[in-house]
Amino acid sequence: MNINNFLNDVGQGNADIEVVANGEAVSAFKSNGQTNKMLVEQMQKLAEIGVNFVACQNALKAQSIAKESLPEFVTVVPAGITEIARKQTEGFAYIKP
Repeated sequence: MNINNFLNDVGQGNADIEVVANGEAVSAFKSNGQTNKMLVEQMQKLAEIGVNFVACQNALKAQSIAKESLPEFVTVVPAGITEIARKQTEGFAYIKP
């Protein structure tokens, strides 16, 4: 996972990381099936060390995913694109692997 590589390079606690999922990517936050379950477990571990996970409400609605079905470490924002733009104005870099 790119986040692990980044943290291994800069050191845990030396970066503020927020993962914003919009569009079809929000489905990764839902634990359905073995693949997503493993991914959600990895995200939980990252959340425990300070990585923030954010889901777009518009995308959740489009994918018919209830925010209540998301893990508790996921924050829902009205629009993912607005969250990305706001973070960039705060000095965050936008990295899309």
